Amino acid sequence: MTTSRTTSGRGGTAGAARGRSATRDPRPAYECDACGHQPPKWVGRCPECGEWGSVVESTVTGPTVSGRVVSSRLPAEPARPIATISAAPARARPTGVSELDRVLGGGLVPGAVVLLAGEPGVGKSTLLLDVAQQWAVSAGSPSLVVSGEESVSQVRLRAERMGTLHDQLYLAAESDLASVLGHLDAVKPGLLVLDSVQTISTTGTEGVPGGVTQVRAVTAALVSVAKERGIATVLVGHVTKDGQVAGPRVLEHLVDVVLHFEGDKHSSLRLVRGVKNRFGAADEVGCFEMHEGGISSLADPSGLFLTRYSEPVPGTCVTVAMEGRRALVTEVQALIGATVAGSPRRTVSGLDSARLAMVLAVLQRRTERLTLHDREVFAATVGGIRVVEPAADLAVALAVASGGLNLAIAPHLVAIGEVGLTGEVRRVGAVPRRLAEAARLGFKVALVPTGCGPASTGAGPDGMRVTEVTDVRSALHHAARASAE
Repeated sequence: MTTSRTTSGRGGTAGAARGRSATRDPRPAYECDACGHQPPKWVGRCPECGEWGSVVESTVTGPTVSGRVVSSRLPAEPARPIATISAAPARARPTGVSELDRVLGGGLVPGAVVLLAGEPGVGKSTLLLDVAQQWAVSAGSPSLVVSGEESVSQVRLRAERMGTLHDQLYLAAESDLASVLGHLDAVKPGLLVLDSVQTISTTGTEGVPGGVTQVRAVTAALVSVAKERGIATVLVGHVTKDGQVAGPRVLEHLVDVVLHFEGDKHSSLRLVRGVKNRFGAADEVGCFEMHEGGISSLADPSGLFLTRYSEPVPGTCVTVAMEGRRALVTEVQALIGATVAGSPRRTVSGLDSARLAMVLAVLQRRTERLTLHDREVFAATVGGIRVVEPAADLAVALAVASGGLNLAIAPHLVAIGEVGLTGEVRRVGAVPRRLAEAARLGFKVALVPTGCGPASTGAGPDGMRVTEVTDVRSALHHAARASAE
């Protein structure tokens, strides 16, 4: 009984203490009436000005941060109804590079900050030098290119090779943020290209150039200046071994647009892929071609990913891949090698190796007359494009079966669909857009999953026969019939 009363008494005491702490008055604040300093507790002498007896209890109430009261102040610009705010300052201005404008959502917005990241040597500096020259020609305001990695003479040689010399295009080689801001004061450009943000440092922040602290401070300062002066700014960023933007993750949050510049050094194709865009769609893709004279936009790149044969060849099939909102007709090739002992090789180029292994297992299990478990398989795309979406599974399966059975698929046939483990062909997205692109390039027959044909989506493209297939076996049957016609 005694223990029970003691426990009850302690619980009652704790509950009463919690009740008093929940209802007690806010902690008093103290302020020096001589200098305004606010110490956390009362002291006889102000630690700021040294005056004795000047610290008194303050009656100011409000939200506190770290024990100090935060008082409200008059904002620089009052809040206004949204209908009365003009959207003209945020209208995009074309850069003159059509494929980049496509990804940006129409062009560069004054005051917007764009981060363009890519591997070394992929062509970032070449592309942005062309953009700076086009801006100087068409926008009516100067453009400034600041290089932290090359001298002005090196940039001048590249500009001469590309034919991008213009009186309103300014060059500077700087690695100090204060000097960059000085160039902005002198040139007053409408476009700033900084190559690259990891090479710029500021003396007011600790850390080495390219470090997390320096990159964060430099980017925050440039974003503030761009917003204040309405300068469209493009920052070049380095990438890590994994292909991610180097530096702190907050770097991508500070900027308005994040673009990735991709491409194989052994191919002329380059892709600019939108990752983040506050002014447009974030899933657009721009296509470019690198050549000796620089870089140029590819408005219709589908021809790069096809091979024209004088007669049908076994081991090939055409599909339509989606890069963002753009449909690209792509050829898939497969070569079935000789029978080997042990584990045969499975080599891919431009495809997902895991999905190829799955498709091979499905073909081995669900089809007759096709033996693949002890044979080498090589699969690749044409033109250097990388296709990893499941919609290419059916084309990969038909290309492998075509090579294994020595059966040439009709060159005017396209196959679209995802292959499941039971051999079924599953539905994929954007089938009408894929079929329209294939029909535009002259393809006559299309194999699509059930529910994606004209009976489900409406009339198919003019001049194209769309056939729905349920599984891999029926797809092989229809492909053989189309080849015999």
